[in-house]
Order: sequence, then C-alpha cells, then structure tokens
Amino acid sequence: MDNEFEYGFVLPASGRKIVLRASRGMFSPAGPDRGTLAMLSYADFIPEIKVLDLGCGNGIVGFCALEAGARVTMCDADQSAVDAAKFNLAANFDAAAAGRARILLSDGFDAVADNDFDLILSNPPYHTDFAVAKRFIEGAFSHLSTGGQLLMVTKRLDWYRNKITSLFGGVKVRESDGYFVFIAEKRQNKPYKALQKAKKIQERKEGTKDARVRR
Repeated sequence: MDNEFEYGFVLPASGRKIVLRASRGMFSPAGPDRGTLAMLSYADFIPEIKVLDLGCGNGIVGFCALEAGARVTMCDADQSAVDAAKFNLAANFDAAAAGRARILLSDGFDAVADNDFDLILSNPPYHTDFAVAKRFIEGAFSHLSTGGQLLMVTKRLDWYRNKITSLFGGVKVRESDGYFVFIAEKRQNKPYKALQKAKKIQERKEGTKDARVRR
C-alpha cells in the first residue's frame, strides 16, 4: 500500500486494540471519522447476525461487527479501500474470525446478491448530490430481511429523514457530535410510500363501488 497511514483502534466488543492501515486518497485515512464513530455508538452487534458494511473504507465498521461475532460483508467501490480492508482483516483477525467475513469490490449493491441482512450500516458521501445516498437507501431496503435495520450517518437531516421514511415508514434520528444518525427498521416487504399509494387507490375504488350500490 503506497502512502500509508496507520492508527490504532479499540474494538468496543472486546476492548482489543487493532492497528488499521489506509492509503492516501481514501476517506478519513488518518483515523476514524467522527460520523462513523457516532454511528457505531448506536450499533447493536450480536453474534451470528448478518451485517453489511456499505462503503467499508478500510473496514473499521465491519471489524466492530466481526469482533462481536457477527457474519459480515464489507463492500466498497474503491479498489484501494477493498485492498486496505483485506490487508487489515488478515493482520488483525485469526482464521476463524476472518472466515465470517467477506470483502467485495462493489459500486453500492451491484455485487451484493444477498437480500437477508439483519443490519446495514453506511456513512455515505454527503458533500455531493443525493444520487449515491438514494441508491444506498433504496438498496438497503431491498437487501434487508423483515425486521432488519438500517443505520446511516450524515450531516444533513431533512432529505435523509424524508427519503428513509418514504421507504421504511418511519425513522429514529439521533444527534451526536454534530452528526445525525438514522435508525430505521424494515417492517414490510414493499416500500411504505407504495403501500400508502395502493391503499388510497383501493379506498377510491371501494368508494366508487359504494356510490354505485347506493344508486
């Protein structure tokens, strides 16, 4: 890895310190991003749950889940991030733990076939337009199992709250260290907004039918 940064990080599940590397040009290469740490403070990792670290960078979020005993998929569209995450996995985890992890080169969900994750976490780019975030949120809804959760962190509130609510039917918002952490549970297989639209169409049809009967 060229132009490396290296820093220590304590895994919350065990208190074990690991050493992570990242290369120049990656997101937050010199240390954990404050937004990521804010999101992690609300993450509930338990053994055997299926976790996706979407936009994994050097792997810090996925490694927190892995240390807690979860089965973890990490993906990123940046080859240097994938390389760093693979290096850090091999350097900090034994074969048994590493066997519960896989790291994919993937633009969003393009290479992620599973649709039964219990938890998806993401710190999407928020200094651009909402195109990437839109794909991430819509993809997360499709790739979560019923009862699964999305955790997402950004510095913007309104658009994310509205978009997540339109799919999940509601979202909890927590503010931490200047960031907003969104927590949403998938309660139905179809997006909430689509269900509401279908409900209104059905109500209109039933209203028309009742009016015809009264005639």
